[in-house]
Amino acid sequence: MIEPYERALDDVPGAHPYPRSSRYAEVEIGVHRMPDGTEVRYAKRRLLPRLEDAAEEAVPHTVSSGERPDHLGQRYFGDSGQWWRIADANPTLDPRELTDEPGEEIAVPLPGGFPGGMGGPGVRGNG
Repeated sequence: MIEPYERALDDVPGAHPYPRSSRYAEVEIGVHRMPDGTEVRYAKRRLLPRLEDAAEEAVPHTVSSGERPDHLGQRYFGDSGQWWRIADANPTLDPRELTDEPGEEIAVPLPGGFPGGMGGPGVRGNG
């Protein structure tokens, strides 16, 4: 969880375009120059560790009826917007699939584990 005083850094002009709590906060920002010279900024590809590697940095969670990904983000990370950390650690494209089946076991990354992060050996792409 990001402390309130640290959130102020997100408002600094010229800083990274994504807040530090975003899944794209550490992604490199690229610049594409249009033929007319206009610069278009974009987030480069975000790479994640292989799911097998992520499992070492996660704990199991059994889905309860009525749970949603944002509930899990609040429960495990103190911020409902951090649901994406759980989605990253599971083989799903739609985050709603995380909690569709009560009784299903999903992986929840440990705080500080499974960074939403930068490349390295054994990474998979995710955008």
